[in-house]
Amino acid sequence: MKILIVGGGVIGTAHARAALKDGHEVIHLERDPVPQSASVRNFGLIWVSGRKSGEELDVAIRAREIWEEIHLENPELIFRGNGSLTLAQNEAELRVMEECLEKSDARLRKWEILGKKETQKINPALRGNFLASLWCPLDGAVEPDSVLTSLRNGLSKNPQYIWRSSVDIIDIKSSGDRVTAVAKSGEVFEGDFLIHCPGADHSSLFKEQFDSAPIRKVYLQMMSTEPFDEVITTSIADGDSMRYYPGYDVPSLKHLPAQHPVAKENHMQLLLVQRADGTITMGDTHAYDEPFPFKLEEVPYEYLHNIASDLFGTKLPPIKHRWSGVYSQQTEGAVCDRRRIATNIISVTGPGGRGNSLAPAIAETTLKEIQ
Repeated sequence: MKILIVGGGVIGTAHARAALKDGHEVIHLERDPVPQSASVRNFGLIWVSGRKSGEELDVAIRAREIWEEIHLENPELIFRGNGSLTLAQNEAELRVMEECLEKSDARLRKWEILGKKETQKINPALRGNFLASLWCPLDGAVEPDSVLTSLRNGLSKNPQYIWRSSVDIIDIKSSGDRVTAVAKSGEVFEGDFLIHCPGADHSSLFKEQFDSAPIRKVYLQMMSTEPFDEVITTSIADGDSMRYYPGYDVPSLKHLPAQHPVAKENHMQLLLVQRADGTITMGDTHAYDEPFPFKLEEVPYEYLHNIASDLFGTKLPPIKHRWSGVYSQQTEGAVCDRRRIATNIISVTGPGGRGNSLAPAIAETTLKEIQ
């Protein structure tokens, strides 16, 4: 089968890999010279720890397994199974962690509570203000600046794969057992099946479908610092992340102290990971009401930088880059919005900030549906 894939982000690229693994021919189309939306504006985290119990957790664990497979297939792709430490700074946050260990799926997540000294054995750079941590060895990280290029380089070794960038698809039509994608330039691509991976673009194609779909856009701000002269051996989250991720939804969560006003106003959590070049990526904020601002707000950056510095017990390097991003989020609790547009057209979007974490398993499921 010849499969057209529209969208060069991590969801589209994961589908291209899955299609090739199943023996299909793939024509992979991207409208920009290189992908530049949510897939490259994130932490690069492969995050299992806080996933919602049930299907979402199962998908995350499967995706984590596939990332290991991808790394073995393609050693140039930088993948680190570095694990994560969620840090408790007060007794209420520690109680949430203790209650999380009582969940029926705690063993699946491989959670473990560590005291401060045990935490520092895993991540010696943490010398600041925290009591304990929730350790999840399943969590990992890739490099968002290079992961898509590395993936495509690996896929391009397969003669069944064709990558085309700067191809803006403006029309997709299904006719019988064939599907066509028409580019703005007039070029026409034909195949047996098409997988549409639009990210947060809910209007360029199939707008009527998306207008009634349970999806929304989410705006966030992030940052990266100058290189840090120590090695941060794990990914880091603060206690506010437990308010955000559904995997920590236990009764004691409601007893957490009030969030700092800046964090509450901006729907914030601290997530942090050190990149291969020593810089630190930190975030993030969340906004849900469009139109989104075009100006970056400085106060959230200062707040997160200070929170992170407090956890490390030293002033972290200054912020070098600031940016914003928008991703698509399914609003009814599903892993993603996967919809059959026509007999031979499927659209996949809405993983909701979980693109890197879930994409390989999302793609695997899609391919099972079209066989």
